[in-house]
Amino acid sequence: MKKKNPVFSFFASVKLALFTLFMLAVTSIIGTVIPQKESFDWYVQRYSESTAKLFEVLSIPDMYNSWWFLGLLGLLSLNLIVCSIDRFPGVWKQIKADNLANDLSRLAKMRLSEKWDLDKTEAECASELTNKLASNGWNSAQRKRDDSLLIFAQKGAMTRTGVYIVHASILVIFIGAIVGELYGFKGSIMLPETKSTTSIFQFGSGSPIDLGFEVRCDRFDIEFYDTGMPKAYRSHLTVLEDSKVILEKNIVVNDPLTYKGITFYQSSYQGYQDFILSVAEKNTDTSESVTLSFQQRANLSNHNNTAIGIINAEMRGQSVSRIKIWFKDEQGPASVFWIRAGDEVTVQRADTEYIIGGKQMYATGLQVAKDPGVWIVYIGCGMMILGLFVAFFMSHRRIWLLLKEEHGSTSILLAGSTNKNKMGFEKTFSSLADVLKSN
Repeated sequence: MKKKNPVFSFFASVKLALFTLFMLAVTSIIGTVIPQKESFDWYVQRYSESTAKLFEVLSIPDMYNSWWFLGLLGLLSLNLIVCSIDRFPGVWKQIKADNLANDLSRLAKMRLSEKWDLDKTEAECASELTNKLASNGWNSAQRKRDDSLLIFAQKGAMTRTGVYIVHASILVIFIGAIVGELYGFKGSIMLPETKSTTSIFQFGSGSPIDLGFEVRCDRFDIEFYDTGMPKAYRSHLTVLEDSKVILEKNIVVNDPLTYKGITFYQSSYQGYQDFILSVAEKNTDTSESVTLSFQQRANLSNHNNTAIGIINAEMRGQSVSRIKIWFKDEQGPASVFWIRAGDEVTVQRADTEYIIGGKQMYATGLQVAKDPGVWIVYIGCGMMILGLFVAFFMSHRRIWLLLKEEHGSTSILLAGSTNKNKMGFEKTFSSLADVLKSN
């Protein structure tokens, strides 16, 4: 027997796989307990300066991109590849084995075997048995062996590859993660209402990332519980290219907007001391929106000698629930009225009706991510589920029928084996034996 290379044997060993998996589990716990990608001063305040310096040396603040964590992933990948190269040829040999060339003396020694006689010729028995096998889903082959006839049938030969499908799935997931790391990004932006942006800021470094298109927040709405706590909030986003509207969507938590592989998630919000007021004149269908600060007024450009302002506001927690509006045109004294934030009211001014709405101005907090490797990861996860199902719930089942004609009758030996789930196969074997022995 050819002696294996010790280096090759080391990288193919199960012990190495267990070691790398254990180390990855332990370090992942560390990465979960210690917040990632914070500033050096942040770690100094919560731990100590010496601990923060140790964290920097060991790349703990960005652990999942550290050389040693990536090294562990590389070691696991190498182990899976070498292990598969070492063991898969033997498994493939079993899958492609010529089971009609087996040693006939071994059949009677198998743990699962039964023997009976039929008053028929060998050819008649072979035809009857192969038909019964086929009706039960066993496709068979046969070969003449000396003075006997050997019939073989099997199911699930390819299930022996289940563990290697799992190996491949882990490598595919790693490839997807690498693609996402190299060609993707994660960042955020705090985008005020009515404003637009063509870039976001990358997590960690804070460097700007160009989106390649423009995204605008047209409106931000928020609902509150009676206690003043936020209940739900949503943003109306518009995607533009060359000043043309390409896509519009209201996004909420867990219902993001995706365009050109870039996904915008609703994550937070920020209230301002500014207000957005809208004025529409029913008679002329003209409308205008203005943004102004608390206790300030603004002249409307679309309505002659018309002005609007904020006199007072009521708060609910950190947000404005009602605002008191001052409105004046050239038709008499000013109108003063309260309005619930986000609502509209109709104001009668002599012979003109105005529809006036108002709300506190917000900025929507968006998390932005591009991960071109995500579909590769999904494929890898699908492969893993398939591989685990095959490895744990399916087995390679084989049966042999040895027919030998003597003195006008034929003796039949049925034998079977499986590589897994031996108790389940015993029931299958017993049921199949009853079918084959029945007239």
